[in-house]
Amino acid sequence: MNGRTRGVRLTNMAAAMDLSTLALPRFIEEVRAVAPPPGQAFDLEWIPDGRTTLLFRAIEGGRKGDVWVAGPRTRALLKSKTGVARTVTLRFKPGWSAPLLGVAASELTDRIAPLEDVWGRAGRELCGELLAARSRADVMDRIARAFALRAGQPFETASGQLARRAVRLLEDGEVRVERVAGRLGVTARHLRRAFAENVGIGPKEFARAVRLQRAVRMAATSCDWARIAADAGYYDQAHLIADFRQLVGLTPGAFCKRAGGRMTQPNPSTSDSSLPVRPFAATCAREQAAWGSGA
Repeated sequence: MNGRTRGVRLTNMAAAMDLSTLALPRFIEEVRAVAPPPGQAFDLEWIPDGRTTLLFRAIEGGRKGDVWVAGPRTRALLKSKTGVARTVTLRFKPGWSAPLLGVAASELTDRIAPLEDVWGRAGRELCGELLAARSRADVMDRIARAFALRAGQPFETASGQLARRAVRLLEDGEVRVERVAGRLGVTARHLRRAFAENVGIGPKEFARAVRLQRAVRMAATSCDWARIAADAGYYDQAHLIADFRQLVGLTPGAFCKRAGGRMTQPNPSTSDSSLPVRPFAATCAREQAAWGSGA
C-alpha cells in the first residue's frame, strides 16, 4: 500500500468514526417503534411531508423481516398490512437522507424500495442485525453504525446546507420560492436543483406539504375546517379541500373518518418516548409501546 492510498483509507475511516460519534437527533427527526396486538393490522399512512423514511419490519412472529426506504411523497400512500410483529420507523430531517443513504433524494421520490436495492449486500445484512436486536436501543445502535459505514462523502455539501436553510424558511411560513431564494442569495433555479437533490421534491411542493401537515395536525383537535384553512395558510376552505383531494385522495372529512379516532386517541400499538431519538413531543407523550421479547 502506498502512502497516498493509505492516507485516503485513513481519511475515510476517520470520517466514518466521526459520524458514528454524532448524535442521531441531528439527522433523524422522529423514531417510532410499533408492536401491533396479535391479529391487528399495521396501518401505514404516508402523507406528503418532504421526508424520507427508513422502515424495518419483523414479520412471521419476528422470524423474518425486511428493511425499506420510502422517499418523499407527492401523493399520500394509505395501506394496511397484517402479520407484522413489530416495526421501527426512522424519519430523516429534510436534506439529510442523501449523505446517510448515499443516494440523491430525488432517486427515491414516490418510491418504496428495499434497502438491499440501495445498499446491496449491506442492506440485507442490516436486516439480519435488526432481527437479532434485543432492545430498541440496540436497534438504534446498529442503525447508527450502518449509517456511519455507508455515509456518502463529502458529508456536508453546499447544496445540502442550502436546501436545509430553505427548509427552515419554508417551515417558518415563507411560501414564495423566489423570496426564499433571494433571502439565501441564489436563483430560484439553483434552489430548485438543490432541493431536488437533497430533499427529493421542489421547494414549491415542499411548501404545499408543510401547509397540508399543518392542517392535519390542527384536525386532531378541531373540525372547524374554515378556521383550520385560515390558520394553516390556505386561501379558504375550498382551497384546503382541493389540496386534500389532490394530495391525499380524500376530502378532509373522509380522511378524519378513516383515521377512526387515531388522530385524537392514544394508539396502544405505538411506541413510548424511551427511544434514543425522541419522537415529536406531541405524539410521544401519548404513545405506548411494547418491543416484545425480541426475535
